[in-house]
Amino acid sequence: MKKVVITVIGLDRVGIIAAVTRILAAKNINVLSINQTILDQFFNMVLLGDMTDTSTDVRELQEELAALGTEMGLEIRAQLADVFYAMHRI
Repeated sequence: MKKVVITVIGLDRVGIIAAVTRILAAKNINVLSINQTILDQFFNMVLLGDMTDTSTDVRELQEELAALGTEMGLEIRAQLADVFYAMHRI
């Protein structure tokens, strides 16, 4: 299974999760897990997706999510899970 980790950070507003998952659904990327927290209007989300059944590569996904982030005033990043886990090992 090819997994991707997507992180979203910024001021909370209606439609953040919907906008991100709309892109994933259009690319046939399945949401495996989603965790979000809002603290004093500050939105933070980590989403784990399965890229097994998509023809989209991670670079294309990164670019589309970054453009959405710019449009919504958010920081949205996507990384292959193996890379994400390697970078965040203690």
